[in-house]
Amino acid sequence: MRSVETDPRLARVGRRRDAAPVSGAVRLYDVCAPMVRDRLDPAAASRLPRRDIASAVRSIVDEAQDRENLALMRIETRDLVTRLVNELLEEGPDEPNRILPEAAEQAERLADAFEAEGLPLVLRQNNPYDDACLLAEMTNGNATVSPIDRAKERVLPVLMERIDISAASSMERPELARQVGEIVAEILFEERLRLNLAEQRDLVTRLINDMLGLGPLEPLLADDSVTDIMVNGPHQVYVERKGKLEMTSVRFRDDRHVLNVATRIVTRIGRRIDESSPMVDARLADGSRVNIVIPPLAIDGPSISIRKFAKQSITLDVMARQQNLSPSMASVLKIAARSQLNILISGGTGSGKTTLLNALSQLIDPGERIVTIEDAAELQLQQPHVVRLETRVANLEGDGEITMRDLLKNALRMRPDRIILGEVRGSEAVDMLQAMNTGHEGSMCTVHANRPREALTRLENMIGMAGINLPTKAVRTQIAAALDLIVQVSRMRDGIRRVVSVTEVTGMEDDVIVTQELFSYRFEGEEAGGTLRGTFEPAGLRPAFAPKAAYFGLERALLQAVQPS
Repeated sequence: MRSVETDPRLARVGRRRDAAPVSGAVRLYDVCAPMVRDRLDPAAASRLPRRDIASAVRSIVDEAQDRENLALMRIETRDLVTRLVNELLEEGPDEPNRILPEAAEQAERLADAFEAEGLPLVLRQNNPYDDACLLAEMTNGNATVSPIDRAKERVLPVLMERIDISAASSMERPELARQVGEIVAEILFEERLRLNLAEQRDLVTRLINDMLGLGPLEPLLADDSVTDIMVNGPHQVYVERKGKLEMTSVRFRDDRHVLNVATRIVTRIGRRIDESSPMVDARLADGSRVNIVIPPLAIDGPSISIRKFAKQSITLDVMARQQNLSPSMASVLKIAARSQLNILISGGTGSGKTTLLNALSQLIDPGERIVTIEDAAELQLQQPHVVRLETRVANLEGDGEITMRDLLKNALRMRPDRIILGEVRGSEAVDMLQAMNTGHEGSMCTVHANRPREALTRLENMIGMAGINLPTKAVRTQIAAALDLIVQVSRMRDGIRRVVSVTEVTGMEDDVIVTQELFSYRFEGEEAGGTLRGTFEPAGLRPAFAPKAAYFGLERALLQAVQPS
C-alpha cells in the first residue's frame, strides 16, 4: 500500500512529523496521579462502592484535561481512571476485582459478537469489570453495535495523530474527504479492520463530520424533511418533521462532545460560549438559526436548538397551495406589501413568523434600499440592494455590545426605503415605530403574541421598557399611526402553520386603538388522518388602506380579494 508520507498530495494533511513522543494519556497520568493522592483518602475510599470512587477520579481527570488542554478518547479516559482507582485502592493488576462473575462472562460474550462482525476486540483479561462496562456502554446492553461505529472508535485517535487539523480545516471538503480516505484505508489495514467500500465511505464521512462539521447532527442537517433539531444533552436528540416532534437515534459521546460542537458553531461567527456567557444566539453557515444553553444553566447537559434554513424560497403562492392561508388572503398580503404598508407579524415560537416575513419581503420593489436588523441573521431577501446588520454581544470585559436599538438608530442614517426588524422584543420598539412614522413606509417586523390585540399590548409594554414617560394615549396614538396591518400566524395541533387572522389598524377612538379583522380562520373539525378542517373566511369589509392601494393601482384587485366568494 502506498505510504501516506510519500504521497505529495497529502502534504498538508499527512502525518505530523513533530508529534510528541509521549502520548496524551501518559502525560495526563503524570498530572492526575498526584492530584488523586492529594484529594482522596485511600482509607475512606476503600469503604465506598467502586463506582463512586471512579466518579470522583473521573472528575479529577476531566479537570486535568481542561487545564492541560488535552482531550483523550473515551476508552483512554476509562483506562486512565481504572489505573488511578486501582492505585488508590492499592490493587495490583493481577488482584481479583470486586465484581460479579457475570461481568466477565458478558464481556466475553459481547467480544465474541464483535468477532463475528469481523471486528476483533482484545479484552484486558486482568480487568473484566472495565471490559464489561465498556462493551455495555457501547452496545447499550446488547451486541448490535454497527461495524462502522466500532471502527470509528479505533480509527479516530490514530487519524488525529497523523493529520494537521489546521491544514485540513482550510481545505475543500471533497479534497479533504479524498485525502482522509487514503489515510483511513491505511489505518484500517494496520488495525486489521475489514470494511467494504461503502462502509469506508460512510466511515470517512463520519470522521470528517466529527473533525470539521457538527458531528452526529450532520445527517439531520442534510435531511430536508427536518425543520428543527433539538439537542437535550448528549443522549437525547429530537427533530421536528411536518410540525411534529420525534425522537431520533442520534447520540453524542458525552457532554464534552456536545460542547465541542456548540463551540464550533459560535466561534465561526465571532461569539463565545462558556460559563461567563452560557447562552448565545448564533447561525450556521447556511443561515440556520441556533440557540445554545450550557451548564450551569442547562442542568442535564448542553442544549442546542437549531431552526433550519429553508433551502427553497417559500412564496405566498406556495403557502396558499399548502393551505397555510387562502388564495384571497395571499392576494391581500401581496397588495399590502406592494402598497408599502407597515406590517407586524405576530405569533408564537415556531409558528412561521420569519417564513411569512421572507415571503412578504419578496414583494418589495427591487429598486428600494432595504436594511435588515437581526440578532442572528436568517432573513433571505432576494432584492439586490440589501444591507444586513447583526447585533453583537459584549466581550470578556463587558464592552463592545451592539444592541438592536443601536443598529436601528444607525439604520435611520443609512437612507433606507424600508427597515425590516427580525424581531421586536424590547426598547427598540420605540425606534421602530418612529421609523415607521417618519417616512420609512413598508417596514416590517415580528413579535411574539397569541392574538393581534395582544401584539398591540406587547408593543405598548415594550415602549414602556425604553424608560420613556409618555401618557398611555400618546403611546397608543403612535402605535396606531405607525402600524397598518397585523398578520397573526399559528402552529396548530396538527402541526400545520396557518395564518389565522389578518387585522387592519384603522386609528384611535378615545383611548382605544381601533382595528378591523379582514380575514379569520374558523375551525370546523378534524379529518380522519388528524389534519384539522377549517375555512379562511373574509369579513367582507372595505379595507381602510384602499386609498393607498389605489395610489399604486391595486384598489380594484384589493376589493375583489376581500369579498366573500
